[in-house]
Amino acid sequence: MTPYTDFTFFLLAAVALIPTMVLLAAGRPARWYNLFVSLLFLGLIFYGNAETLLFLGGYLIWQYLLIRGYLAVRKNGKSFPFFALSIVLSVAPLVWVKLVPLLQVKHGVGFLGISYLTFKAVQILIETHDGQIKEVKLRAYLSFLIFFPTLTSGPIDRYRRFLKDEEQPPDKAACKELFYTGINRIFRGFLYKFIIAYLINAYWLHLPLHQTKSAFSALSYMYAYSLYLFFDFAGYSAFAVGLSYLMGIRTPENFNKPFLSRNIKEFWNRWHMSLSFWFRDYVYMRIVFFLTKRKTIADKFVISALGYLALFLLMGIWHGLQLHYIVYGLYHALLMIGFEFFAHRSGWFDRWKTRFPVHLLSVIVTFHFVCFGLLIFSGWLF
Repeated sequence: MTPYTDFTFFLLAAVALIPTMVLLAAGRPARWYNLFVSLLFLGLIFYGNAETLLFLGGYLIWQYLLIRGYLAVRKNGKSFPFFALSIVLSVAPLVWVKLVPLLQVKHGVGFLGISYLTFKAVQILIETHDGQIKEVKLRAYLSFLIFFPTLTSGPIDRYRRFLKDEEQPPDKAACKELFYTGINRIFRGFLYKFIIAYLINAYWLHLPLHQTKSAFSALSYMYAYSLYLFFDFAGYSAFAVGLSYLMGIRTPENFNKPFLSRNIKEFWNRWHMSLSFWFRDYVYMRIVFFLTKRKTIADKFVISALGYLALFLLMGIWHGLQLHYIVYGLYHALLMIGFEFFAHRSGWFDRWKTRFPVHLLSVIVTFHFVCFGLLIFSGWLF
């Protein structure tokens, strides 16, 4: 069973979440029942694929042993070599899954959602290294990592924020608001994915026109793919957020009107926000901090540019090792570097950025830069 693709999934989820909603409405925590539901849906999603379930089980044990092992080391003080080794070993299964298509291995292993689980596990390791996480219990670890609404498509939550919601059931007023918001998000997901995205996919994206390579077909496909990708993925995210709210977990939003962004930096603060914030906090900021602390480079703009280059190249590779994903990452790195240069070294930008004509023009220009990036991402040009 693939999550969020048919009404059977939603029917089973609705039935399974009734006890959760009853417990929350009564002011009682539902963490143990929520874990049971996540395990149940884990079985349903991977039912009939014993090899995948075996790999998933081994993966969960592997990540937990790494976290527990580093926790034991961390109690005696920071140890960067052990920390670096733990990160490498944590991402090793994901790297292997990404390499399988290129190596043409016949019996590659993996499972749907391995990227999101890896981001969560790495986040726990990083915050353990920073001293923000002192203990990781097995139940909390499993509840966080395999939380079924976000298992396969995100958004990427944070461990401490997730546990806070689990441990503190909402009062009656907050519970009512959670349920209302959750149902609202689920209906929004139906509108986005099963109506708008479906219509774009059926009547625009797959036009015979797009089988030919021309300027007009490229432009048409660019708009169609960009809008389809947004509504399809935003629909998935709305479903995940909605079901999370019904389980008492305030999973962060993933999209905030990204096509109304005035510049590329604002776009990445609105598009797939949980992923972009994860890369910002755990890749970009740490590279900038490291280079600044070492004082090997004096120019802050150069440091920032190197951070963006590493961030977006890594983000591109995360999607896949194919050429169009790598080019997509480099394209956005150049856009971010160019915008940072323009914004911080142009007096014109500061004087005019709040005026409506400039605002409107900025939205239009940013939209087209973003859409061209998504055209690269689609692989249609390659």
